[in-house]
Amino acid sequence: MTTSASPGTEAGVRYDQDGPVATVTLCRPDVLNAQTPAMWSELADISRKMPGDVRVVIVRGEGRAFSAGLDLSVARGGGDSSLPELAALSPEECADRIAGFQDAFTWLRRPSLVTIAAVQGHAIGAGFQLALNCDLRILADDARFSMAEVTLGLVPDLGGTKRLTELVGPSRALEICVTGRRISAQEADRIGLATAVVPGADLSGAVSDLAAAVLAADRGAVAEIKALLAGATGRSYAEQDRAEREAQTRRLRDLLGAE
Repeated sequence: MTTSASPGTEAGVRYDQDGPVATVTLCRPDVLNAQTPAMWSELADISRKMPGDVRVVIVRGEGRAFSAGLDLSVARGGGDSSLPELAALSPEECADRIAGFQDAFTWLRRPSLVTIAAVQGHAIGAGFQLALNCDLRILADDARFSMAEVTLGLVPDLGGTKRLTELVGPSRALEICVTGRRISAQEADRIGLATAVVPGADLSGAVSDLAAAVLAADRGAVAEIKALLAGATGRSYAEQDRAEREAQTRRLRDLLGAE
């Protein structure tokens, strides 16, 4: 059965669900899916309301781009989340407001979900960070990444810096962030940012095939594996060995019905 939650479309985000697969679509194609605080609020709301039977989340952009990043017309305007308004807050209030923005992105890391970014065209700034918060990134061959916050005198602040560093290393991550340069799909594949690169016409099919492969695996095992790997870089070998033992013990007890 397919269900769809359409109210968020007005905010520029659409949610669709087909059984255990949810698709979150940025739907402002006329501005290359440039992001606004209203979209971030909707993304965070989706995360809170998502049914527990969802196992895979696909994040995509409508039209010819994944997301051109922050909508500068909104950011420079007079709203309560514009850059001038944020700058006028106390440091604590500003950090709290940004924490709310981060909630729109960081839920994609939940161990209970496998999240897949389907990226075509530009994924700039907030768009790049949205893709980085996903577990897997399937790129069309016209995809372009850029961490462009530095061009505004800002830093990436939507949960993308740790994942970027883990994927490409601190030296390459620094170069990407301080130059804001464009990264082609081919380079993204070479340096570890892409799970796969496919012709644009094959993007939807490749993402569907990957989602099906995830769903074919045991849900409990997938969640334990995601948690194990997510924490691996912060653990010593001995700590990771222990985490593996503990995870396997939980799986054996779950599978064999131990009390």
